[in-house]
Amino acid sequence: MSRAIFFDLDGTLTDSGPGIINCAQLALAHFGIQVPDRDQLRVFVGPPLRQSFARFGVPPASLDEAIARFRARYVPIGKFENTPYPGIAGLLDRLQGAGYRLFVATSKPQVTAQEVLEHFQLARYFERVCGASLDAGRETKEDVISYLLAQIGDPGQVVMVGDTAFDVLGAKVHGIPTIGVTWGYGQVEAMREAGAAALADTPEQLEALLHTPGVFSPAPPQALP
Repeated sequence: MSRAIFFDLDGTLTDSGPGIINCAQLALAHFGIQVPDRDQLRVFVGPPLRQSFARFGVPPASLDEAIARFRARYVPIGKFENTPYPGIAGLLDRLQGAGYRLFVATSKPQVTAQEVLEHFQLARYFERVCGASLDAGRETKEDVISYLLAQIGDPGQVVMVGDTAFDVLGAKVHGIPTIGVTWGYGQVEAMREAGAAALADTPEQLEALLHTPGVFSPAPPQALP
């Protein structure tokens, strides 16, 4: 039976924090919201933008404008203020060589995720890259995984790899376990509380966990539409 790994992107494969935080800070400032401590803006890395802007006080009626202002800088500049984590390219190469099927499931817009992966020469490791849609019709990690499963059919056995509780909870809806990585932007305790199957502190630990019997679960019996 084949084994598939669904990877998150931001905070898992690449350190996209600087670009995302720069763009979030700019968009919040437009609404008069000043956040002197940039570390507080780390929560923008991973979750859907709509949730994060609401958390910082952007009114519901202004969320679309906040996202538009974020993307106005992120698309040409911010998405490349980003670097792959050390050891990730080698990990992907070894996993692909060992016969694992690799996919990306990210809350980042799909077109941007593809551009980032191609820019850093990581796209070649993945059978398919799935992300959010620009019209907010597909936004959460649960939505993205639903879409990915519908696109690829039966992937065999599956595990999710991500750095936040959003990854753990989105995969859990589909009966997919998650290995949380601690080098990203999520909170370790939050991943534990959400039910992460295991935690990895380094790509080497992650690789060892992926080779551990029992870490993968059977794919959901039916992909949600």
